[in-house]
Amino acid sequence: MKIAFVYDAIFPYVKGGGEKRIHEIAVRLAARGHDVHLVGMKYWDGPDMVSRDGISLHGICPAAESLYVRGRRSIRQALRFSLFLVPFLIKERFDIIECQQFPYFPCFSVKLSSAMKKTPFVIAWYEVWGNYWYDYLGWPGVLGKCTERLLGFLTRNHIAISERTARSLDREGIFHGVTVFPVGISTEQVISIPAAPEQRDIIFVGRLIREKHADLLVSAFIILAEEYPELTLFILGDGPEKEAVCNRIRACSCRDRITLRPFLESHDQVIARIKSAHVLVLPSTREGFGIVALEALACGLPVVTVNHPDNAICDMITPETGFIADLSEDDLAGKIRLALDRYPAMKDACMASAARYSWDQIIPRLEEYYQARIR
Repeated sequence: MKIAFVYDAIFPYVKGGGEKRIHEIAVRLAARGHDVHLVGMKYWDGPDMVSRDGISLHGICPAAESLYVRGRRSIRQALRFSLFLVPFLIKERFDIIECQQFPYFPCFSVKLSSAMKKTPFVIAWYEVWGNYWYDYLGWPGVLGKCTERLLGFLTRNHIAISERTARSLDREGIFHGVTVFPVGISTEQVISIPAAPEQRDIIFVGRLIREKHADLLVSAFIILAEEYPELTLFILGDGPEKEAVCNRIRACSCRDRITLRPFLESHDQVIARIKSAHVLVLPSTREGFGIVALEALACGLPVVTVNHPDNAICDMITPETGFIADLSEDDLAGKIRLALDRYPAMKDACMASAARYSWDQIIPRLEEYYQARIR
């Protein structure tokens, strides 16, 4: 099959969960003999098309300096990418196209080219915003919510990365009977990576955006720092909330025990950093799946997250593999305290739970799904 994955951001130039998922699937499909193409913005110098890891990367327009404007995804950038997408897809020929649900507009471009060239396409759903659009944009959020709902009419082929996302699609009336293909992991690869030499007690990995609540983690750490004089926190990430998180760290007396670093160059370095910690804390209220939580479990770390209807990490966590806190600094600190006390005994259960998400099981199912759409 000649397969195209459409998303404006491309791994490793942008290091997010969606970008990482596409990369992992693409590499494995290419290894199985398929002709795989990633279509996004151009983050590199030189020709518009380059090959990497057996995949063809197409940069159809210059990359934006940032995907975010004033803390929100840039609508202008998404529209610009969508406009460039139409002539590219009309010129090229693919057997099937998978378009990522967000930022919505490219799905309409793919629909247009798909109708013209009779190419089947799939929309991959990471999360459903529904009424959250009003929190995100205020009254203009009605436009975002309507646009989200319109995606359900563009194709009969929809997949979701978690059961929670599939349930949200059904609840919002966007699409019923969505097939779920969870994000996978290579436990053998994770096991082979040594831990970083610099040890930390608590680690956070993720984009510094409002929904990730890294500032809440800092507040919880301040509470714990009074009880544990040598406790340390490592925050790995970047994003529009970086300055707010930095200000929160500078204002606390335990700031010398908190390290904030941007995303690392290689994913192996990220895994090494996770392995050097005892507990992963991700107090996110919006997670379509939570790849970093799965990676932490594969490293043997318990995961502490927060209870929220839009946080799919909660579905991954059991009493043997982590803790779910309320969205408050006191309860989050309490759950982290439990994890710090119990993490040695939780290691085996964490690693066993991650093994259920093997790419070796997921990729053949996804490959079969694509092939069935072509017939």
